Amino acid sequence: MNINYRRSKRSEIVDKVIKIFLPIIRILLGLVFIFSGFVKAIDPLGSTYKFDDYFIAFGGFFEIFTNISFPLAILLSTLELVIGFSLVFKIHMRLSSILAFLFMLVMTPLTLYIAIKSNLVTDCGCFGDALIISNWATFYKNVALILMVVFVLVYQKQIHSLFTKSAQKVLFILFILFGIGLSVYCYRHLPLIDFRPYKVGVNIPKAMEIPEGEKGDEYLTTFIYEKDGVQKEFTLENYPKGDSTWNFIDQKTVLVAEGFKPKIHDFSIVDANYDDITGDVLADAGRTYLLVMYDLEKTSEEGAIKAEKIYQESLLNGTKFYALTASTDDVVQNFREKTKVTYPFCKTDPITLKTIIRANPGLVLIKNGTIEGKWNWRDF
Repeated sequence: MNINYRRSKRSEIVDKVIKIFLPIIRILLGLVFIFSGFVKAIDPLGSTYKFDDYFIAFGGFFEIFTNISFPLAILLSTLELVIGFSLVFKIHMRLSSILAFLFMLVMTPLTLYIAIKSNLVTDCGCFGDALIISNWATFYKNVALILMVVFVLVYQKQIHSLFTKSAQKVLFILFILFGIGLSVYCYRHLPLIDFRPYKVGVNIPKAMEIPEGEKGDEYLTTFIYEKDGVQKEFTLENYPKGDSTWNFIDQKTVLVAEGFKPKIHDFSIVDANYDDITGDVLADAGRTYLLVMYDLEKTSEEGAIKAEKIYQESLLNGTKFYALTASTDDVVQNFREKTKVTYPFCKTDPITLKTIIRANPGLVLIKNGTIEGKWNWRDF
């Protein structure tokens, strides 16, 4: 009798523990999935760039998957949102918990591999630009999540939905449509919330400042030029400034020594004469348009032509206008001939341009170095 009584008592305690912790873990797990999916959904291009980083880092066969990085980005964010909403609102609990388990079953070993290969990618991108954590922290987070998922999966039969089966199906479909719709909207315009350092209201010079007593990163910048079919690498001290016989091919910036990193640490503009005009642009008391087109071979020609109208208006009202790209001089010339645009082109690092605005082209308005507005080309 005593043995049976003790067993019964233990069973009651276990049931109470499960009853208390199951809804807490389920809701917490769901909120993590919602947050992770939402910050990706509002920045689908950012997720696309991260997929590209992964595929390029893995190399070889994986590089062909860069062609489908964008749909994969939407699929990932939508899946996370659907799992998260379903867990929170108790929709199709068996299916939702299985999907969550399979999701974590893939992500946990993947993040372990990335953490071990620390030079593979700088961060996993699991929370987009909203929350950047180290690769090891990401792995430990995933270990905790998969344990929570297993707990929910084991006891999912004890979770009873407030909705009928028909209502659950409708809600499940609505979650999917919401995830896809949110991503498509933010892709066609701009992220609803900007978590990057170049958001509206930021003063770029201040964001580039290094506190007194701190040392910044040391970089070595080299330029590759071509002359008579021969390529040569130059530094900032000896590049062929003003020599038209040399054609600019590429720019490389290598980190020599790490130091304090301000929020913005890689913003620079080099004009057609290869003069650094960053300081002049940021110190200008008037308004300046920066047309961002990180890769002209991927730029919307319709958007570039729409920007030409803004450039012509800027000539009349005295507003400065610069087109920023990382494309080579030959690509720039071909683009000019194809689109008939006449605005001046300057060079900026491609990663910087992708960070400034999630559009190609995208327009940024600054005054005294402060960002006053940002627009996708569809909203010019």
